Amino acid sequence: MPKPDSFDPATLAFYAHEAPVYVARGTDGASRHLELFLDRLTPGCRILELGCGGGRDAALMISRGFDVDPTDGVPEIAAKAEALLGSPVRIMRFDALNAVAAYDAVWASASLLHVPRAALTDILTRIWRALKPGGWHEASYKGGGHEGRDMFDRYYNYLSRAQLEAHYEAAGPWETVRLEEGIGGGYDGKQGPWLSITVRKC
Repeated sequence: MPKPDSFDPATLAFYAHEAPVYVARGTDGASRHLELFLDRLTPGCRILELGCGGGRDAALMISRGFDVDPTDGVPEIAAKAEALLGSPVRIMRFDALNAVAAYDAVWASASLLHVPRAALTDILTRIWRALKPGGWHEASYKGGGHEGRDMFDRYYNYLSRAQLEAHYEAAGPWETVRLEEGIGGGYDGKQGPWLSITVRKC
């Protein structure tokens, strides 16, 4: 059986084309849960960021003394982050993550929500493997329960709480520290359900 696609070409094409506008509209500070996540970590520890966007979260992590490896799957977006950070940003899709016990934490704000459902457990397994024992991971997803596309033709896995929990449980032994549901917006200006999860590698 062929391996399921772990990325959506139309979504990557959107970010490549819209990089200047998308990054410019994301300059209103770091992600909402980032400070709380960093408070769980020891300064100086190694953090992998998946889908760093314009680099605002990486900038905060660096300012707080963490060793950050920012990555993005879209070269045009990575270039914008490099300009902000003044340091290299690796171009890496999620399915290219092959590290083993290399990171103390993996941060993925509003990025894994674009992974096709059929491939999500594999990507989460890669994250589990990349973490050191006891390592931390946080990610945020748009909710809803039915995968689909937004007005810009971007793919979203739109997970329900139960679906999200099932993917994490299948990916490896985690301790779920926080799983929060709420309402939030996005680039399209529309309000909708969001899920935010913090787990620790067992």
